[in-house]
Amino acid sequence: MHRENNILTLLCINISIGKEKIMILIKNAEVYAPKYLGKKDILIEGTKVKKIADYIEINLPDNLVETIDLSDKILIPGLIDQHVHITGGGGEAGPSSRVPESNLRDFISCGVTTVLGLMGTDGISRSLENLYAKAKALNEDGITCYMSTGSYSYPSVTLTGSVERDIYLIDLCIGVKIAVSDHRSSNITSEELIRLATEARRGGLISGKSGIVTMHMGSGKKRLSPVLAAIKESDVPVKNFIPTHVNMRSSELLEDCVEFAKIGGTMDFTAGFSAEDNSTEADKIFQLLDRGVKDSLITVSSDAFGSQPRFDEEGKCIGLTYSTSNTLMQLLNALVSKGMSLEQALKFFTVNPARVLGLEGIKGTIGETADADLVVLDRDMRIISVMSKGKIAMADEKVMMKGKFEL
Repeated sequence: MHRENNILTLLCINISIGKEKIMILIKNAEVYAPKYLGKKDILIEGTKVKKIADYIEINLPDNLVETIDLSDKILIPGLIDQHVHITGGGGEAGPSSRVPESNLRDFISCGVTTVLGLMGTDGISRSLENLYAKAKALNEDGITCYMSTGSYSYPSVTLTGSVERDIYLIDLCIGVKIAVSDHRSSNITSEELIRLATEARRGGLISGKSGIVTMHMGSGKKRLSPVLAAIKESDVPVKNFIPTHVNMRSSELLEDCVEFAKIGGTMDFTAGFSAEDNSTEADKIFQLLDRGVKDSLITVSSDAFGSQPRFDEEGKCIGLTYSTSNTLMQLLNALVSKGMSLEQALKFFTVNPARVLGLEGIKGTIGETADADLVVLDRDMRIISVMSKGKIAMADEKVMMKGKFEL
């Protein structure tokens, strides 16, 4: 122990007295990484987790180290929300139905520290230029945000002229969005989906990114058949195809997803809009697990700031609302209250989406060298504090990290 303390001291000998604190020492936290680690101390240096141990002591002046005692508290990774309309979605009932864009506090207050931003139905008044600027702003303000090119339509709208070039040339772009089996889609065929997925796959390979195709699934008659056909008829790996909203449509679509999972595909659930809704969505996850779907093949996102329209039999929009990322914790709590371990339930919101986004070991986990994205819960599973990239974003239920124009 003495040798470890000396090493930690030597690492910081070049830090002069009076500067901003350069380390945070978390004591006595009950850690779910999401794997249960038990009671641990965690040392944060800069944006990273530097050390995890049963006991850590640092011989440095108090003005260089902030110590936080989390006795009787639970520490989990920052949540990943991989389907967010950060610039606002909607528009299905005309211009006045456009959903407002997100704010930083909307994510911090919900324990979300990593976001994938994308567009929705409206690829005209909503632009990829604005999406990119908003993603950059969220990164500058304190969380981690990526984006997908494209929207509902095919051929995909892009910034550089092609999906492959967008993924390769745009630093924050990791994949493409498309709509499948939806009356708002371009009725994309399996052949067109193969071409799109191949572009995304190549762009991902040469840029070192995931190159995923996020597929908004509607309630159309073809359900998942264009996706299953594209996988069968091409050499694009199944991991590049990510169908989302699969739980919000029909039992037949979920049945297709069981077949999708059998070939190794990962499906994305959309959290419900209320605690009551999320009780139902939790039951669907249990049903899939009972059917043999591996828990590593399910992720959960919020569809935050994207509209949830209701259409009549003639396709007229008769109602519209939207949600925020707070639905993630609602669904997490529903799963745990129904008997799932916190360790297992957390996978859907942390390590699983991290793998899908190509961020495994960096995001969605509490581990040495991982980003210091952490959420503190009390014993009632309420969010108390949040850390994003090593900075205190929320403390004692008060949001500290805000965008430049947020009150």
